[in-house]
Amino acid sequence: MRDWLADAVESYNRDSFDQRDRYPTFLLIPLETLRTVIEWAMESIPDEVLIGFDPDPDRPNPEYSEDLFGPSRPSFSGHGYLLGAPHIVNVGDSYSVHHVPEEWTDGVFSEERGARGSRFSSFLHSHPNAYAHPSQSDAEAAQWTEGVEMILGVRFSPAPLGLEWYDQEEGHRRDLNSEPGDELPVMTTFAGRKIHGFELIGYMRNGEAVNLVITEEDGTPIGLPLPP
Repeated sequence: MRDWLADAVESYNRDSFDQRDRYPTFLLIPLETLRTVIEWAMESIPDEVLIGFDPDPDRPNPEYSEDLFGPSRPSFSGHGYLLGAPHIVNVGDSYSVHHVPEEWTDGVFSEERGARGSRFSSFLHSHPNAYAHPSQSDAEAAQWTEGVEMILGVRFSPAPLGLEWYDQEEGHRRDLNSEPGDELPVMTTFAGRKIHGFELIGYMRNGEAVNLVITEEDGTPIGLPLPP
């Protein structure tokens, strides 16, 4: 049986490739890392989840990925390497998820590190039943992110009361769906909920967008032809 996420990733990567000229740089994300992130996001509903990453020093960007999307501009911490393993940092509502537990911070460095303590290079947080677009608090939290800030919007049903789908037709949208179209698809089910689609974006603390590309473990972009 075909993997529903693999179908969605192929469509997403084609869009990443087609629009590569509008991005100043890119980040490679292994498929299994994304799968873990999606599982944690669904398990945390109705809360958001904040996930931290460091670059994987043992997996530099393959030459063929650089040929397709780059070269990667050295504009963020971890450029030139695949995204490393995910780590849950915090779970909470939209007002508290960006703040880390007190034991992660200290009075000496808190002002320099911001509310997150800057323990990881890059971060991703989920938007349960909301499109992927940075809020004011998201933009403020990103000021201490040396790598890439990412948002995963998850559309699902049935939704808890007060958590119905929130949308706003502004900004650049990046859908991670296996069946794009006017009708609402059902990609899969998780914990008794139907997943209808995702949005996934990345940006740097200066506000510039980052082109996200989903790969095999060796950094091969999924669903795209290799350069000759």
